[in-house]
Amino acid sequence: MTDTTSCQSPALDDASLSADEARQRMLDSVAPITHAEKVPVRNALGRILAADVIAPYDVPAHDNSAMDGYAVRFESLASDGETALSVVGSAFAGNAFSGLVGRGQAVRIMTGAVLPAGADTVVVQEVTRVTGNTVFVPAGQKQGQNTRRAGEDLARNAIALPAGKRLGPAELGLIASLGIAELSVRRRLRVAFFSTGDELASIGSPLAPGEIYDSNRYTLYGLLTRLGAEIIDLGVVPDRAEALEAALREAAEIADAIITTGGVSVGEADFIREILARLGHIGFWKLKIKPGRPMAFGRIGHAWLFGLPGNPVSVMVSYAQFALDALLRLSGVDPLPVRPLLPVAAANAIRKQPGRREYLRGRVTEVDGRWQVFTLPHQGSGILRSMSEANCLVVLSEACAGVQPGEAVDVQLFDGLY
Repeated sequence: MTDTTSCQSPALDDASLSADEARQRMLDSVAPITHAEKVPVRNALGRILAADVIAPYDVPAHDNSAMDGYAVRFESLASDGETALSVVGSAFAGNAFSGLVGRGQAVRIMTGAVLPAGADTVVVQEVTRVTGNTVFVPAGQKQGQNTRRAGEDLARNAIALPAGKRLGPAELGLIASLGIAELSVRRRLRVAFFSTGDELASIGSPLAPGEIYDSNRYTLYGLLTRLGAEIIDLGVVPDRAEALEAALREAAEIADAIITTGGVSVGEADFIREILARLGHIGFWKLKIKPGRPMAFGRIGHAWLFGLPGNPVSVMVSYAQFALDALLRLSGVDPLPVRPLLPVAAANAIRKQPGRREYLRGRVTEVDGRWQVFTLPHQGSGILRSMSEANCLVVLSEACAGVQPGEAVDVQLFDGLY
């Protein structure tokens, strides 16, 4: 019987570098870029705050109504039966009632309108009945109901958004609600990247015998564009030591981070290490994972190096599981301590031997009212089409010894990951 929990358990101790160890080593090594710049709010989507955004006043600025109805004094309402109140005016958003609501009185009020002086409660219009200038309020109302208090969302001088926050649509709206037109953000992270391999051809040209089109640079271009980085594409570098060294030197001069694809497999690791030993240092180049076992991490000058494998699926897995969080930290964002995983029932059996973490392409779908995940039939690291067909990665821990249908497995949804 397969252990149903082992496929979600923590990593086993192993002499090789585990996925968790590699991720933590990278995060412990890198530090955020420090240079900041001012940008208009409309240009700030996806940018990283360089300083706290401070609320210049209370939000909302005034006590106001959360519903359409009648603003009243709670003390005017009877505890039993209906209360008849005299309607003495109206309050609209942007057009407040200037008088005082006295005992036995009510003001017709719309959502967002300033709560009139003397009123502390709003009765929704749906529960009332009106005859002429008299509104009848049923029993059972609660003091302060349907009101929004000044500073309820943000108090004046409070931190509205902390430094290091990545700005999305909600954040832009929040900043605009504070009347702030310009803000300080970190400059964009500069990332240089290139592919290695004599067999790689550029798209748009015919393939010679033995050549393949270079897809990795286009995948990385998409990933880095979503990251919001300043992208520096250095093209394809031949499998020659002098060419690789020249490309790495150039990249280190102009970028904060360097991403390469290919040239870090076991058969070529000594070659890569020799070059990196001259130019900087390498932290690791072999992980206990599948796909993506060969991956280099190190530093050349002031630039961090992420040497990804050459197979297209391995590029995406290595980027999402390791390089992405390190790049976020370089950008000024603190990644989540643990990458979110969702438990989902496996729809099919999965074969696996203990000892390494595996990332399988899967598709989460609803079957008879229950969410299940199917692993795709073709899991080769060169089958990029499977990444387009999948909507998640099934993450099997180092301890996992196989999965039976119906057992829980951890999945990472692609939404927000790629």
